[in-house]
Amino acid sequence: MGALRPWHIIVLVVVLILLFGAKRLPDAARSLGRSMRIIKAETKGLADDDVDAKAEAQSGRQPLSGEIADSQPSPKPQVDPVDHARER
Repeated sequence: MGALRPWHIIVLVVVLILLFGAKRLPDAARSLGRSMRIIKAETKGLADDDVDAKAEAQSGRQPLSGEIADSQPSPKPQVDPVDHARER
């Protein structure tokens, strides 16, 4: 039932010719091919940019130096009584 039969393709081609005309179909196919080529090139460029950015990020990392002084306790967070009452 879900298989694509040859007569399905024939009906589709006839409908396309009736809708767009025989003169516009080659131009439409050509522009679709150009668009697909552009999309393919852009996605490849984005993938290359991601690889370059990851390599740059890995090489730019340096370990932290110094000490973390934590002799004072952290202050308690301030809670707004109105917001606290609304949450209940």
